[in-house]
Amino acid sequence: MSDEKKETKEESIAILIKKYANRRLYHTVRSCYVTLEDLSQMVKDGVDFIVQDAKSGEDITRSVLNQIIFDAENNGNMMLPTPFLREIIKLYGDSMESFVPSYLENAMKNFMSHQDQIRESFAKNPAMLGFEQLSKMNSDWINQSMKMFGAIAQVPISEPAEKSSSTDTELQELKTQLREMQDKLSKLVND
Repeated sequence: MSDEKKETKEESIAILIKKYANRRLYHTVRSCYVTLEDLSQMVKDGVDFIVQDAKSGEDITRSVLNQIIFDAENNGNMMLPTPFLREIIKLYGDSMESFVPSYLENAMKNFMSHQDQIRESFAKNPAMLGFEQLSKMNSDWINQSMKMFGAIAQVPISEPAEKSSSTDTELQELKTQLREMQDKLSKLVND
C-alpha cells in the first residue's frame, strides 16, 4: 500500500494539492509538483485529495477533476457519449437540475457495485454482453437508484400500440443479428 493511501486512511483527511498561478500543482505531503496525470492516478488508486487555489484558498477540486475528464476525452478515451453530454447540458437551469447530481452519483455507485458481474459476463462471452442482459442490468440499476430517492414514482414506460409491433419486429431482427455475430465471433475465438 502506498504511503499516500496509509496517510489518507489513518488520518481520514484528504491530501492538499495547491494550484499556483503558473498552473502548476503542488503536492503538499510529498513536497513536489504533480501533473494532472498524477492526480488521475491518485483517483484510480483511491487517494483522496483537495485542490486549492494557492492565492485565494478556494477549493477548485471539481474544476481540476473536470479538466482530467476533459483531457481524457480529448485523448481518445471517449466514455461520455455526445447525446449524454447534450442531455446534461439541457438539464442546466431545468427544474430537475438539483436532482441530477445525486441521481448520477447513485447510478455510478450501483454501476460500481455491479462491476464484478459485468466483468464476469464479459469473461464468459468475450465478444460482448447480450443486449437483453445489458438492458436488464441497466434497468435494474435505474430501478435501484429510483428506489433510493423515493420521491419519484416508478412508472413503466410503454409505447403506443401502433409502434409496438414494428418495434418488436425490429428488436427480434436485431436479436437474430446479434446471435449470428456472437456465433461468428465465438467461432473465430475458438479457432
